[in-house]
Amino acid sequence: MALRTIVQDGDPILKKKCRPVTNFDDRLAELLDDMIETLADAQGYGLAGPQVGVMRRVFVSLDERDLPEDGEVPEGYEPKYLEFVNPEIIMQEGEVLQYEGCLSFPGHNAAIRRPQKVTVRAFDRHGKPFTLTGEDMLARCICHETNHLDGVTIMDLAEFFYEDQEHDDEEESATEE
Repeated sequence: MALRTIVQDGDPILKKKCRPVTNFDDRLAELLDDMIETLADAQGYGLAGPQVGVMRRVFVSLDERDLPEDGEVPEGYEPKYLEFVNPEIIMQEGEVLQYEGCLSFPGHNAAIRRPQKVTVRAFDRHGKPFTLTGEDMLARCICHETNHLDGVTIMDLAEFFYEDQEHDDEEESATEE
C-alpha cells in the first residue's frame, strides 16, 4: 500500500466525468488499498478516484455503522471502510441541509442539501454486486463521492460557505515564516 497525493482545488481532473471500472484485477485492489490508506492518513470520511488522479468510478468511505448511537468511539476501535466500484444511487429519501467539507478543498465548508437516506448499487473489488442503504453521514458521503465521479464538487452545489478559521490561520502562519 502507498499514500497517494490528494488532488486539490483548481486541478481540472476534479471537473471530469469518470469511466466505469472494467477490470476487477490486482491493479484495482491496489488502488482501493492505497485509497483507504490515504483516506485514513488524511482523517477524512470518503475519497473518490479523481481525488487521487484516477478517472475511474470508484470510491472508499469510512464505515461507522457499528458505532454506538451517541457517536462515542470505544477504546481500541479499529476503523472499517467500504469500497464502491461503479456505484449507482438507486433510491433517495428525505432531505437535510448540512455543512460538509472535502479533502480536495481544505478549509472550505459548504452547506449542501443531500438526501437523509440513499440506497446504492455497486460492485466490490472482486466484481461481486451489492446493494447498500446508508443514512445520515453515510448517505451524505455516498452522494458526495458519487458527485466526484461525475465531476461535481461541493463548490458547484453549495448554497453558502464558511471558511475554516483554523485552516486560514495555519496558511497565514506558514506564509509568514
